[in-house]
Amino acid sequence: MSGNTINADEHKRKMQEQQRQVRAKIADAKTRRGVIIYLYGNGKGKSSSAFGTLARSVGHGKKGAVVQFIKGKWKTGEQAIFRQLGVKHLVMGTGFTWDTQDREKDIAAAGAVWNKAAPLFKDPAYDIIILDEITYMFKYGYLSAAEVSEVLLARPEKQNVIVTGRDPIPELLEIADTISEVKEIRHAFHHGVKAQKGIEF
Repeated sequence: MSGNTINADEHKRKMQEQQRQVRAKIADAKTRRGVIIYLYGNGKGKSSSAFGTLARSVGHGKKGAVVQFIKGKWKTGEQAIFRQLGVKHLVMGTGFTWDTQDREKDIAAAGAVWNKAAPLFKDPAYDIIILDEITYMFKYGYLSAAEVSEVLLARPEKQNVIVTGRDPIPELLEIADTISEVKEIRHAFHHGVKAQKGIEF
């Protein structure tokens, strides 16, 4: 038996008021344009959220692209499935910085993949672009957050961008329309559980 003592009539009144408030907010939202979504924090799920949104967009016939920065060299599930769906996929290709241990090589690789990605932000054919794990590039000084932000702000009006990474970069916090912080409460890896295909990559 539930401890909730709200009766049916009271519940209906509350739901009607909530419906009224939601519909009023929907009616007030009149602007149609692309948005910048910034997903950051030390918790698992930032990239997964971005890829889920991309899958939703592709399902609606939208054209997308993924630009992945600090990632391992192994083949990922998202790369495999999205390439099958015609999503452009650019990868920095050097793996994790703690594996390369070569700052100059990492700077060159970051610059190379960004130079390939930047023209996408001038092409209105792309409805959604993900910059996955790019915040590391700013934290380590491989790319300029100010320059990247300038490119994002000059993109086509209807183009959407999702930026992911661990760190809260001030320039991104300034320009993002939607910001979510993903906090880690617990992670299996810290308890000795190996990363799995389909879960971590």
